[in-house]
Amino acid sequence: MECSMVSNVDRREVKSTRSIILAALLFVVAPAHASTVLSIGDGDTISVTEGTARIKVRLACIDAPETSQSPYGMAARRALQGLLRIGSQVTLRTKATDRYGRSVAEVLKGNTNINQSLVRSGSAFVYWQYISGCDRQTYSRLENEARLKGVGVWGVSGGIQRPWEYRRSKRGESSASSSGSASSSGRYRCKEIGSWSRAQELLRQGHTYLDRDGDGEACESLKR
Repeated sequence: MECSMVSNVDRREVKSTRSIILAALLFVVAPAHASTVLSIGDGDTISVTEGTARIKVRLACIDAPETSQSPYGMAARRALQGLLRIGSQVTLRTKATDRYGRSVAEVLKGNTNINQSLVRSGSAFVYWQYISGCDRQTYSRLENEARLKGVGVWGVSGGIQRPWEYRRSKRGESSASSSGSASSSGRYRCKEIGSWSRAQELLRQGHTYLDRDGDGEACESLKR
């Protein structure tokens, strides 16, 4: 009698455990709800619909050139348009929500990781400051391959000015203009530029006065 009761209890426990495991497996493999691409913003921003909801998505772990970083910004947008046609079905791997209320996500179209594809083609940089939650090793490998091939943003030595530096410099210029400082005249001084890489970008844009000794390098003092 006692053995029979123990046996029944054991069977119930095993059955219960199996049910829990099955439910967990179903949860893991259940397909994510597909989103539909509604529009392309710039090189790293899209809008999608998910059911009745409209969601603005900032592609995670990458940073594409700003639209005003001609011609690279528009090239990045065209690259994203080529990867994601309007009406495409995608899946979002959401990492966070940014301060603008956008979903920060990796975007998958079938087996293609769109974020990684943009890095591979040189259409975007890896956004190392915000790489958390993404496959750091894969992103690093893809960016290094693009750099060695000299594609897209890597078409110039060392790559173009990074978008995050570009935005920071624009904020600085806006602040300088509003305060009436000398930089509002359109000429820059090395001590106001902030970084050596930014000085080289300005030199490539035609600000040759920054290269005082004519050796092809602007604002050497910023390297110290």
